[in-house]
Amino acid sequence: MMKNSMSRFQIHDDLTAPEGSVAVLRGALASGGQLPNFLGVLAGSPAALRAYARFRSELRHGKLTLPTLERIALAVAEHYHSDPGIATHSRTARGAGLALDEVALARQFSSNDEREAALLRYLHALLEEGGHPAMHLHEEAREAGWDDEQILEAIAAVALEAFAAMVNVAGEVPVDGSSEASRALQAA
Repeated sequence: MMKNSMSRFQIHDDLTAPEGSVAVLRGALASGGQLPNFLGVLAGSPAALRAYARFRSELRHGKLTLPTLERIALAVAEHYHSDPGIATHSRTARGAGLALDEVALARQFSSNDEREAALLRYLHALLEEGGHPAMHLHEEAREAGWDDEQILEAIAAVALEAFAAMVNVAGEVPVDGSSEASRALQAA
């Protein structure tokens, strides 16, 4: 017997979402084709969905590159044991040009690129030390070439990805692609 993964929260689409979430969901569908389960869940709160979308959009227009953002997302998803986050960011990291070994290393807050590794070590300590990474890790990131703007954006990316991971884990959100059965069961 196959076990279906069920979310604790309803996974909305543009037909079931509260009115305040519909425009954001339609925008996500237009740009991505398939609605991620995480966004479907987040649509249950229009304010949370809009806040997430705005925060993510601003970071995508910052100084950090997509491969750097994906490394951070993978590390944070792994830290929180967010299977949907790991699956999604493994795909998007590969699409951003990261090799399989870099995807695996990012999940461990590491990289073969020493510059990226220095930033990831700093961010790992940020999570592990309750927001108080050792000063030498901050200096190491700066010496590797990260400026204040980039470090602040990286911290913001950790916060955004931590939020996504917490929703995924607390909501027991299924990995994308496993939601059709879940949605059918919820509708029944």
